[in-house]
Amino acid sequence: MTPALRLLSCVSAFLLAASFASHAQTTRPWNNKQCAVVLTYDDAIDVDLDNALPALDSVGLRGTFYLIGSSPVVARRLPEWRRAAQRGHELGNHALMHPCDGSLPGRSFVTPDTDLSKYTVTRAVSEVRAANVLLSAIDGKTDRTFAYPCGDRQIGGTYFYEQLRQDFVGARGVTAGLQTAAQVDLANIDSYMINGQSGDYLVDLVKKAQQSHTLLVFLFHGVGGGHGLNVDLKAHRQLLRYLKAHEQDIWVAPMVEVAAKVKATQQGNAKPRG
Repeated sequence: MTPALRLLSCVSAFLLAASFASHAQTTRPWNNKQCAVVLTYDDAIDVDLDNALPALDSVGLRGTFYLIGSSPVVARRLPEWRRAAQRGHELGNHALMHPCDGSLPGRSFVTPDTDLSKYTVTRAVSEVRAANVLLSAIDGKTDRTFAYPCGDRQIGGTYFYEQLRQDFVGARGVTAGLQTAAQVDLANIDSYMINGQSGDYLVDLVKKAQQSHTLLVFLFHGVGGGHGLNVDLKAHRQLLRYLKAHEQDIWVAPMVEVAAKVKATQQGNAKPRG
């Protein structure tokens, strides 16, 4: 072999090794699959138990249900929530009273009793922790994630989650985006809020996550009705069928498991100081 051919062979081998290393780097956080998808359902409403859970169970997929501690659906259907947790679904924390910042535009639905702008940080933190106690009584678990009601993160300029970091594996926000494990902010995990989009749109988001080796979080409220923010049953079913058909390439898991994997990956990639 001539020197030029040897050089070309070495360069090719180096590029091939770099390609494999790059692929491993991007897929390892997602259990060696192309991407991760988290299905989240907010507010503890009847259609969670009537529509969403049966749909997930029918294809063997698990999701995260962010429960409002004071929701009457939690109290009235508590055994069903417990059985959902036993089947591997996460019961996430969506606060005790679902307080939102009533001082922001378009917040006429916020009542004086649940106006986050009138809360103290201490009250907000205490109510979130009280909801954790309730959830632990239902599912017996201590590890879970939080979802900001209305996506509101601040009280008087203070990020109240800073006092809750040790209480949760991570917190889901409402900013749309696809991120690698290194890019994920565990205090404000991106998500796509779904309201009326088609099944094709939902599947296309998954395909983009596959191509970019990123985390995709869906934020659902109503599934087939039950809420002002809604996804059609057919569109939801189309998404689940695609995820099931491609489960060899897509890691679908509750938020608590994905956030734990992201945290471990970020800590493993952190360079020691000094």
